[in-house]
Amino acid sequence: MEDPKRIPVSREVIERLKHCTSGSLTTELFKKGLRQCFLVGLRPMNPNAVKFAGEAYPIRMIPAREDLDTIDTLKPHANPDNLQWEAVENIPEGHVLVIDSRNDPRAASAGAMLPTRLKVRGAAAIVTDGSFRDGVELAQLDFPAYAREVVASTRLSYHRVVDLNVPVACADVAVYPGDILVGDGDGVTVIPRHLAAEMADLCEARDALEKYLHYRVAAGEGLYGVYPPTNQIRADYAAWKAAGAKPEDAPKIRAGGRDAA
Repeated sequence: MEDPKRIPVSREVIERLKHCTSGSLTTELFKKGLRQCFLVGLRPMNPNAVKFAGEAYPIRMIPAREDLDTIDTLKPHANPDNLQWEAVENIPEGHVLVIDSRNDPRAASAGAMLPTRLKVRGAAAIVTDGSFRDGVELAQLDFPAYAREVVASTRLSYHRVVDLNVPVACADVAVYPGDILVGDGDGVTVIPRHLAAEMADLCEARDALEKYLHYRVAAGEGLYGVYPPTNQIRADYAAWKAAGAKPEDAPKIRAGGRDAA
């Protein structure tokens, strides 16, 4: 049997997932038995740079130790094995740097310099369950960056990077190398790699249907009988699409040509 973590995922599928909402993704994943794939508590640093999708490139941190994590460890001549720098300089194009900071926001997982370098190298995003520093710069950077908090303290105060491209926990969600992460204005969802193509199909369909249902509820209809959709509502939806899918017609068109009173 093929390893599900190595199943190919095309760029087309990843681009489609980029436009799926987190609500649809989490609902469809829940229907598959995956109860929590959303990274709770993470927010985008720049509200205008939120949409992304890409393969996970996780890195793992442990608590810093005073004799090992000093300011000199940032100097290449003093520490040629700076794994954080290695991650940024070696992440494949289109991947997401996922940082397991143990949900500890007391020191920055990165500052603006690393996301800027990731952007130039063609990465898709940077995500941490800790904090970033340089919040003002990140709020202006056209690159998706998600974290819990903004803090000024350097990473060396509390964090040490010890593993690259290994399974991690980010916001208490398991993230394996090659999983697909999708971000929007609400946050970040983790999709097991083997479900990526199926999720693109299911969530595109769900997002389109939910938009139709919203039109009807916004026009004054009650929830019962509309949301969740009954078979009749689904038939109405099909008739509405066949008629041209105009938002203003959503409350009117019924299957079989019957109009609402």
